[in-house]
Amino acid sequence: MEFAIHAEGLRKRYGDHDALAGVDLHVPPGTVLGLLGPNGAGKTTTVRTLATLVAPDAGHARVAGFDVVSQPREVRRRIGLAGQYAAVDELLTGRENLVLLGRLLGLARRPARRRAAELIAAFGLEYAADRTAKTYSGGMRRRLDLAACLIARPHVLFLDEPTTGLDPSSRLLLWQLVREQVAQGVTVLLTTQYLEEADALADRITVFGKGQVIAEGTADELKRKVGDERLEVSVARPDALQPALAALSRVAAAPPSVDESARRICVQLADGLGAVATAAMELELAQIPVEDFALVRPSLDDVFLQLTGETATGPTGGDGPAGPTAPAASTTPAAPMQGAVS
Repeated sequence: MEFAIHAEGLRKRYGDHDALAGVDLHVPPGTVLGLLGPNGAGKTTTVRTLATLVAPDAGHARVAGFDVVSQPREVRRRIGLAGQYAAVDELLTGRENLVLLGRLLGLARRPARRRAAELIAAFGLEYAADRTAKTYSGGMRRRLDLAACLIARPHVLFLDEPTTGLDPSSRLLLWQLVREQVAQGVTVLLTTQYLEEADALADRITVFGKGQVIAEGTADELKRKVGDERLEVSVARPDALQPALAALSRVAAAPPSVDESARRICVQLADGLGAVATAAMELELAQIPVEDFALVRPSLDDVFLQLTGETATGPTGGDGPAGPTAPAASTTPAAPMQGAVS
């Protein structure tokens, strides 16, 4: 396959709300595509459409080589899906959750137990495998949920806000587990509002806004859209702010921005490293007491804010009025989807 996920012109409308307004995606095998966007931008609807949970109103898409509308059974056999909330049965143990899903996916009893044991070990859940899932922490449930997605070794893995609500150590562990799957050839489509997550995991990033793709590229390509590196200077005293501003304005490519409360000046320089040296000399000649002097690259936060005008924190609430509970496609699932049993 040239593309593990190939979508063109996807549209989905709920009432007078365009959840998707012509989305194109092209994801090569064995790579990670990160979907960024504010609440209601269309990320979750895109995942639900590609995972055959809703049918598009227009456009077409193929996942793992099969059409999501005309061949949903074949698509479901080749994908794993982890939604925004861990889909585990709290009354079963971790091991029982995985064995049950393996049996539902057609594995015989012994292979299902063997696969469950492999995943329990891979995800570091041996110590809790025979405890009921209701005793698991949020991070443990997430790991169990991701393990469930991998029971039948999917070609494509959909992760919709997989680390929302996790503590930093659990998030880092989940990132490592995702990287291990990609190293084995799995293709991952990841929706997230944690920009450092997209920066850390995604080979390419697509930014959504109002049901449309508004930008795409690698993290570095998107950062370059915002601008070049900038110099940030913090002065030691409030009375040094204006003299520092005057000194830096002489080497700035554009009017500097000032944060008076932080005593910080941000300067876009014209001549790269040569301008940095000149800026340092100007500050020294003016005898400005400098507390911090750093060359800073644009971040994905800058990209997100410039492209969407939204804040970049907080969990998603779904895609507009319909949200994640929008009506499902009329096609009845022909086979259980990996990771979709609750």
